[in-house]
Amino acid sequence: MNRDTAAGKFDQIKGKAKQSVGEALGNQKLANSGAADQVKGTVKEAWGNAKDAVHAVAEHAHACCATEHNEAKQNATDTAHNLRERIVSTAQNVKNAVNAKTDQFQREHTHTS
Repeated sequence: MNRDTAAGKFDQIKGKAKQSVGEALGNQKLANSGAADQVKGTVKEAWGNAKDAVHAVAEHAHACCATEHNEAKQNATDTAHNLRERIVSTAQNVKNAVNAKTDQFQREHTHTS
């Protein structure tokens, strides 16, 4: 509950009391002032509730964005890691194939004395 919501509730209570006293005393001006305070309080409370709702949605959106950002960052890190592993593995496989062909070539072209 924010300050506007609390002030609105207070104005409504104050207005209800003023209206009741004004009606009991036959004082239309006081009764009307109380009704006006109630309306003012209702508007303040609604304004406060709207502000709370906007803040809640903004906080939720911020939390979601932060989570999505962290997930995207982790996915990028994982993808980069996997790509590096594939490159290193491919290079190792090429080296092994070249070494095998080199060994085969040497065996075929080396004369035993």
